[in-house]
Amino acid sequence: MRFRFRSTKLQQLYETEAEARRYPLEVVDGFFEAMSVIKAAADERDLYALKGFHFEKLKGERGKAGERSLRLNKQWRLIVKVEQDTQGKLILILDIEKHYNE
Repeated sequence: MRFRFRSTKLQQLYETEAEARRYPLEVVDGFFEAMSVIKAAADERDLYALKGFHFEKLKGERGKAGERSLRLNKQWRLIVKVEQDTQGKLILILDIEKHYNE
């Protein structure tokens, strides 16, 4: 599936690992694993099918805005949004966040 980054910090993390020091090693490893899965997915249904990432819509206003998350580990999430453009659907990579419940 196609994807793009909202922020340069995540794009730099993906392209050069320049921002890796900002996160625990386990989170960085989870990020690269999640990005591989996103890249290989035909569409978002493939992401839902991979239960280990717990691809799910966020609750509240963020969920209404279309934001979803993939689990990077027990505490950290990759926040994304499925968007549509002239070439079809793509994943907008929004942020890496620490989950508030854990």
